[in-house]
Amino acid sequence: MAPDRPTLPPVQLHSDAELARAALAAPLLARAARLARWAGPETLVGAGGELVDEQLPSAAEVLGLEADEDGAAYASEAWRLAVDTGLVDVEDGDDDTPGTVSTGANLAVLTGGAPLDILGIWLDGLDVVFADATAPVLDDLAEVIGEDGEIDFELLDWNPEEEAEFLEGVLGNLYLLTVGEGGPGEGAVPLPALAASMIVPEDMGEPTDDVLEQVSEAMMRLDDQFRLLEPIGLVEYQPVDEALMVEEGEEPAPQIDEADDEDVTRYGMVRLTPLGLYGVRARMLEAGVDAPAVGELADKGADVLLDGLAVYPEAAARAETVGWLAGRDEVTAARELLGAARGVDAASPLRRLHCQQALSLVGVAAEPAVREVLDDAELGGLARVWLAERGATDIPAPPESMIFWLAIDTIAAQLDAEGDLEELRDLIEGLTGRHSGFFDAAWRVEHPATAEVLEAMGRLHRDKSAAKEARKAAFKARSRAGG
Repeated sequence: MAPDRPTLPPVQLHSDAELARAALAAPLLARAARLARWAGPETLVGAGGELVDEQLPSAAEVLGLEADEDGAAYASEAWRLAVDTGLVDVEDGDDDTPGTVSTGANLAVLTGGAPLDILGIWLDGLDVVFADATAPVLDDLAEVIGEDGEIDFELLDWNPEEEAEFLEGVLGNLYLLTVGEGGPGEGAVPLPALAASMIVPEDMGEPTDDVLEQVSEAMMRLDDQFRLLEPIGLVEYQPVDEALMVEEGEEPAPQIDEADDEDVTRYGMVRLTPLGLYGVRARMLEAGVDAPAVGELADKGADVLLDGLAVYPEAAARAETVGWLAGRDEVTAARELLGAARGVDAASPLRRLHCQQALSLVGVAAEPAVREVLDDAELGGLARVWLAERGATDIPAPPESMIFWLAIDTIAAQLDAEGDLEELRDLIEGLTGRHSGFFDAAWRVEHPATAEVLEAMGRLHRDKSAAKEARKAAFKARSRAGG
């Protein structure tokens, strides 16, 4: 059967233009841009490029915020992003002389740059926020200052690599849940489920109290992190209901073991935005992860298309195929698809299945190309099916060997596709019901997957007698092949 495939299904991204608009609308980047336009030579910054305290009330006012502690914090956060993404250029000052500020080159990019350039700035901003989200929480700075006056990270019990890896893993799981079949799609994911996906072993039945405590702690860390990641546009987040926290003086974690399904939203709900999908995928690609996107195969050959569709869910496969067919001559496209579908390697049945599905999107103009393969042992069967479905006449009757070869090939493809089990059972029982003596003929079929298909039929057929016949036929097929 087909070899192992990448674990990540393809993502359907919004257009670059739509994503760029979403990036510009992200609250944190929008605030950073507003401060960059406001800043000038008279703007006062400290030794580290940060706005001095006297400037924060004015910065908050520019952002439409109250000139209080919260407003100052938001202004300071937006200013840091403006500096780190090149929206402003800062020449640091020192203890005696304030630094100077000038407009950064990237501010003009936000105004009139190409979508991908804007997204590049947004990705830089995401890196900044991600670093903030994985930074240690300093409740009492004095407790972690060493004798040299510097922060002693050992006292923090904080490992930056582990923190970053954990959050990357959480975002990876959220990405997979969003794009995978059977996941929430555009729906939100409960925070307890997301935390548990990183903590609870897959083979664990009932989580222990220790594991539940770890999940609770992870949830509270994620609650803080998602609050930081939301303003950059990565996620939409409904925070944990503060009423669920335990009494003051105890460990500040929600009692997740007492949660019920009706109240799950109170424990935090998170979803990746379309921009977030783009951002997480970009980080995966940078880390060397194979994270395909719908549309990447549009300019590839038919062989690459059919092989690539092996990892695509049904809707994504259709969208990818429609994109591939767009602008191609139907006869030429059909010839390319049929040519790429040939072969007796392990992946060939699934290629032919995807070829058949692609041809279903091609109009009757492709009939000449399909008729060219009527005598082909591997393609003649699916060609006849395509022609019959379009009401074509003068379709030659297939030889018996082609009928049984197509049956084996079809089941092999469905096994590789790992589709609905009941549909596969119906297919198997329909084939054996229509052809008397099916197994007597099937074990002789010269197809590389004959024995495996017959063994699968023996497992799946609900009629015990037929299942036994299938197993006997599989034994004969293996004996004939010498395997």
